[in-house]
Amino acid sequence: MTGPTLVFLHALGASAGEWTQVIDRLGGYECLALDLPGFGDAADAGHADVAAMTDWLADLIRARRMASCVIVGHSMGGKIATLVAARAAAGDAGLSGVLGVVLVAASPPAPEPMDEDRRAGMIRWFADGRIAQGDAATFVDANTAAPLPGALRDRAIADVMRSNREAWLGWLERGSREDWRAAAGRITIPALIVAGAEDGDLGEDAQRRLNLPHYVTADLRVVPDAAHLIPYEQPEALAALIRDHAAMVATSMLPADFVRLLASDRVSRRTRAAMLDRMRPPVPATAPWTDLDRETVAALVAQVLPGGGGDLADRILTGIADGPGDGWRFAALPPDAEAWRRGLATLNAVTGDFAMLPSAARADWLDRLAGGEVGIADDGARLSPAQMALWFEDVRAETARTWMSLPATMAAIGYDGFAVGGDRPRKQGYTRTGADDPEAWQIAPEPVA
Repeated sequence: MTGPTLVFLHALGASAGEWTQVIDRLGGYECLALDLPGFGDAADAGHADVAAMTDWLADLIRARRMASCVIVGHSMGGKIATLVAARAAAGDAGLSGVLGVVLVAASPPAPEPMDEDRRAGMIRWFADGRIAQGDAATFVDANTAAPLPGALRDRAIADVMRSNREAWLGWLERGSREDWRAAAGRITIPALIVAGAEDGDLGEDAQRRLNLPHYVTADLRVVPDAAHLIPYEQPEALAALIRDHAAMVATSMLPADFVRLLASDRVSRRTRAAMLDRMRPPVPATAPWTDLDRETVAALVAQVLPGGGGDLADRILTGIADGPGDGWRFAALPPDAEAWRRGLATLNAVTGDFAMLPSAARADWLDRLAGGEVGIADDGARLSPAQMALWFEDVRAETARTWMSLPATMAAIGYDGFAVGGDRPRKQGYTRTGADDPEAWQIAPEPVA
């Protein structure tokens, strides 16, 4: 698989061309820079409100059947990027390939902070139907930390001048003021949030207050010697940040055929949202777990399932503490969270520090644990040898269950049982059940050498 496609959305008064310098520095990635309705080559399309632009971008991703993409939104485009990401994370059909978001001096889902006198002045610029070159130059210069080089400045000014009047006014009078915080909610798709060190309205403080809270996993970076037009001002620094974020989210890429099946109407929105959430980096497990607990479970998982480790351990511990559970427990053990706390404490008490042992020593202890030879009897904070043997069974079962629930595992083994429902009144199951008799919608298995 190649890396994700990078989809670029520009700022108010700009065009796809604002990304030229950034894209030139992103060799190896497929890049798609778009003109939003009313701007650039799409100026004749006229005004599209926030809802319409969000629909437009979501429909474009569906139409192109993007199996993996990162949406990069600048200023006005950032609000659209966040709203599409929210739909993707919620399980909307056709958006399963949205793996990451990059917000560049982005307008937030909340009303955008803007000095009202300046807003009124920008609205007056189009009083005669078109903006004058001098006013367009004022707009560009006011949004840069230092004057742009001649050719870049001319290009930015020309883009402002060809903006559609209704689109310009629609954003300033309505779109930037609309409150979409409820629709955005908390988004599990990883985000990179970029602010210019000298940006007045949408700098670091605004990004921390208004965009960062909408993302479960986000990294905020500040670009020096830049104000609002970062793609023009610091293209090399911005390209490096985008490249690193794209490489990070690429680790969760799935085969294209699997993503398209997951995005299809055979999968219910609720199922799709749950599976997509499992593709995201897990939130590190916290209370009631200690750092030693996390290290011990990571070592246990790595021993039980070679290749497993910290991410899987965090998913397991979060599920034990906060999840719905698997519906059963051994009668000889206390409830799951308590059993795991006591089991981990017992294991570390008898081994010294399980995570610090070499692999061969861990394996030996686990063999003895499974045989009922390891434990501390008559201690209300520990588990007896018989209880420890049962607890270790649960550890193995929970490790296998959590690993099997990951979309990457399902893709690897060719499992498609999640795609037998959908949101229609009549569920879409299998019609052919014979061996070696797949249906047309099923993914062809990879040949095994």
